[in-house]
Amino acid sequence: MRTLIRHGHCVLPAGIVEVDLLLENGRILGIDPPAGTAADETIDATGLHVLPGVIDDQVHFRDPGLTHKEDLRTGSLACAKGGVTTFLEMPNTTPATITQQALEEKLALAAGKCAVNYGFYIGATPENAGELKQAHRTPGIKIFIGSSTGNLLVDDQQALEQIFAETTLPICAHCEDEATVRANRERLAGGTSFADHSKIRDHAAAVISTRRAIDLAHRHQHRFHVLHVSTADELEFIRDHRGLITAEVCPHHLLFQIDDYERLGSLVQMNPSIKTAKDNAALWEALRDGTIQVLATDHAPHTLEEKQQPWPKAPSGLPAVENSLALMLDASRRGECTLEQIVQRMCTAPARVWDIVNKGQIVEGYDADLVLVDLEREHTIRNQEQVTKCGWSPWDGVTLTGCPVRTIVGGQTVYQNQDGRNVFDEAFRGTEAVYDHGRGGHWAE
Repeated sequence: MRTLIRHGHCVLPAGIVEVDLLLENGRILGIDPPAGTAADETIDATGLHVLPGVIDDQVHFRDPGLTHKEDLRTGSLACAKGGVTTFLEMPNTTPATITQQALEEKLALAAGKCAVNYGFYIGATPENAGELKQAHRTPGIKIFIGSSTGNLLVDDQQALEQIFAETTLPICAHCEDEATVRANRERLAGGTSFADHSKIRDHAAAVISTRRAIDLAHRHQHRFHVLHVSTADELEFIRDHRGLITAEVCPHHLLFQIDDYERLGSLVQMNPSIKTAKDNAALWEALRDGTIQVLATDHAPHTLEEKQQPWPKAPSGLPAVENSLALMLDASRRGECTLEQIVQRMCTAPARVWDIVNKGQIVEGYDADLVLVDLEREHTIRNQEQVTKCGWSPWDGVTLTGCPVRTIVGGQTVYQNQDGRNVFDEAFRGTEAVYDHGRGGHWAE
């Protein structure tokens, strides 16, 4: 099937150009095809911008084991609504994805459920280095250096040295120093309110752990990605990329700060915790200047009933995957970033960091994963309209300007906003992301 997208303002690697796109057999066949080119379907994109599909490299879709919060079907539909055409999901499901067999089982589960493209990390434990050395069909290894349960916590130095020294896949990590967190909790006698979450999981916890992980990466010359950077202090040693280090930030660490606990309580309780307005400003600047390469969501849903438990029973985490692109488009309108920077951080850079083949840019021969956005459309985020199974958003009631109106995966329209209604192709299934970890030089700057 051939699809012609006409009159859209396309965000190409060389800039924004009003140009037609021709799609065929799931690929971008042509940019600016000759007049009169035949197509089976024509999409009029007049007044819209055409972006590469967003790649969210950090989501938790709770499948298997905790599917009352989210599952691969509902999470992937939320992706489609939000303009996310590929997601990479974390291993802390039940059971955890810590073996190749568990990874294969999750891939098979996704093949029957997912409305967009997918990939899954393999999780590190103190004892599974052998599995990690043999792992394939995965973007990389996830280490929880702090903030995990069960056997996914890897805080022992010898185990960390072994993983960085003996494995070859890219590594990413949740960095919060467990000893610091425990000491803070004891000092505060467990805390008395949600605001104490940021005092327990404080700046020092993030800084100590991130510095520790980067030291491991440099000594062992191992590609390393710092997940959800939350402090200005971490930026000072993240800047030293050495072709090895990349980093990401999440919308909640850009847009929320500690004063928001009074208004939102547990709804903004996250690990790492939200920090200060000064940290917000530094993270925005790092996102603009390239110190931080990736923007991802860390979509971590819990039911509203779970989140409404009193301190300290409420779990950490919030949903964001269906609103992240709209939040950034609105931020662009306010001057926080440019549309080109959004595409670089949410589309191009994640593909490059994780060696995802043929995604992240509008280039002839690349996969036809695209999102059409209306930069002028106002809309209000409402809990009752969320597609995610948990059914709420910390941005409930916030009015944004700019949103996705059509999402295309593999040349197929999987989501449209038709006069305010969400319309999905319920029959479509995405495909497994493909990686080329052997190409090298992923971040040479």
